[in-house]
Amino acid sequence: MSISNEKIEVIKGILRDLHKGVPIEELKRKLREALEEISPLEIPLIEQELVKEGMPISEILGLCDLHVEILRDLLRPAELKDVPKGHPLDLLSKENEYVIKLAKALNIYAEALSGVGLEDAIDYLKAIGDIVAGLRKFRLHYRKIQMLIFPYLEKRGITAVPRVLWNKEDQVIIKLRELSMLVEKGLSSLGEYAKSVAEKAREISKEISDLVFREERILFPSVWALLSEGEWAAIHDDAKRIGYLVPADIEWTPKAKPLLPHEISGVITPEQIEKLPQEFKFATLTPDMYEVRSEGDLEFETGFLSKDEVEAIFKHLPLEITYADVNDRVAFFSESMLRKGFARTKTLISRRIEYCHPPRLENFVKSVVNDLKAGKADFKEYWTRLGDRIIRVMVVAVKDRNGNYLGTLEMVEDLTEIVNNPEEIKKKIIVL
Repeated sequence: MSISNEKIEVIKGILRDLHKGVPIEELKRKLREALEEISPLEIPLIEQELVKEGMPISEILGLCDLHVEILRDLLRPAELKDVPKGHPLDLLSKENEYVIKLAKALNIYAEALSGVGLEDAIDYLKAIGDIVAGLRKFRLHYRKIQMLIFPYLEKRGITAVPRVLWNKEDQVIIKLRELSMLVEKGLSSLGEYAKSVAEKAREISKEISDLVFREERILFPSVWALLSEGEWAAIHDDAKRIGYLVPADIEWTPKAKPLLPHEISGVITPEQIEKLPQEFKFATLTPDMYEVRSEGDLEFETGFLSKDEVEAIFKHLPLEITYADVNDRVAFFSESMLRKGFARTKTLISRRIEYCHPPRLENFVKSVVNDLKAGKADFKEYWTRLGDRIIRVMVVAVKDRNGNYLGTLEMVEDLTEIVNNPEEIKKKIIVL
């Protein structure tokens, strides 16, 4: 696709004004007017032409920032205009603005990398490497979408769109990893991989832009129409724990109690269906009615388990634990079917924890527990031998959510294979 000289000159004029310090709002107005004659899809092509003409990358990146300012208005549909500042959806959109800037810069440098001398190629490879490092942090954005928003859609019987989006997001992450390795090879081989880097960078830039468009125009309007304030409250709590790529200048305070997916019915009303994009209407929306909690289950902060499940899980862990309460009395221990540690018997229950060790270690054990109680450490780690086995022992201070000391947890793990055969273990590592 060729771009007319007239269109290129229009963009050049805006860039000259940008360089002169013309106010941003005036520049946005001019670019908005230009976009009436120039398709947003042509902007990257014009940027490529400017690179070929030798315009400094820094000036073109200035246009990139300006274009993203315009894209904010073009991408965000009317349905999202009333999203409160600091709301998870507001912050996710701001993350998209951040990443689209990086994606556009990636495309500009990829174009600049084509057909340049060795010295410039090295500089551009380094710049692309820096951008890729920034883009790989975008995994935090995807994690919030995948782990916090998709479960609410699946509860409503909407499964196809989340699976498609997750697959596309996963492919971008894999390609960014591949691009990072290509850049490293290019830098160590004096630009030998420059062409491959440029091709891969262009591909990734396009795919990220496509993902941003799908989220802003399809996913976000849908979840805004479907999710209640209580559901957003639950998303907000966990999103803050995961972290954002952008600062939350305003704290959104929901008025509703947090609602997790298993706590809602999943039924979509006819009024909500009318507000959904076409992509969400093509399939029968059958709510997921599965009840995860059974009668008699123990309720934990992070889910539900029966007593039988708890005991079975402990037996299937590759480590064994001993737990002593706040009074230093053994209250519980587990036995693993997979790894064996120190011999323990039911007669340990209620015994003082220091008496579970040889007298020569009694004072040592008491000292460790007292340090944990005093807050001098959160945990202590020790390595020892049991016959020909190498054992790691971790002693951990167990506290409630208010920081009150509840007891002492001793975890015993057989790591003989890892210590004796590190190279064999490394061969088993797979990158997921």
